[in-house]
Amino acid sequence: MATVLALTGSPSAGSRTARLVHHVGARLADHGHRVVTLHARELPAEALLAADTGNPAIARAVELVAAADGLVIGTPVYKAAYSGLLKTLLDLLPQHALRGKTVLPLATGGSAAHMLAVDYALRPVLASMGAPHITHGWFVLDRHIGTGPDGATVLEPETEVLLAPVVDAFAAALSGRAEPALSGRPEPALAAGR
Repeated sequence: MATVLALTGSPSAGSRTARLVHHVGARLADHGHRVVTLHARELPAEALLAADTGNPAIARAVELVAAADGLVIGTPVYKAAYSGLLKTLLDLLPQHALRGKTVLPLATGGSAAHMLAVDYALRPVLASMGAPHITHGWFVLDRHIGTGPDGATVLEPETEVLLAPVVDAFAAALSGRAEPALSGRPEPALAAGR
């Protein structure tokens, strides 16, 4: 069993990104992994902006990253890049904070035009932090993330079908097994899960 840190980089309290990350976390828990959640928006703003690693909440966030075997990092896409909140948190971590960790990058946004942010904005930063294995990332349109009558996250059916093998491949990588083959890289419209 691996410990996974589910990190959300959305500043919004009603974040669809957070709902997506929780949904993925539940699937990873079904695989037998221990999932711990960290919402960057809940960290004290002044300490976060000052990179005050002496602040107990910031120090705890750094410890959670260090203790994790893998991370699911979710961000909304703003202006063709990941959130400034996520960038602020990543900036205060040690340079090689992701060394030895498996990472699954996820992004949400309002338009398929932002889907490349996972590969062209977020992935290079994660690689620069030492992540040796960044699994196939995924982008989901905001409108395909909803809430059911019981309050549970509900994904648009096609999005659910396309996301499942991505999460399963990450779970397999955490378990030290070879990644299950995805059925080829989806076409952009399908990858967006829109």
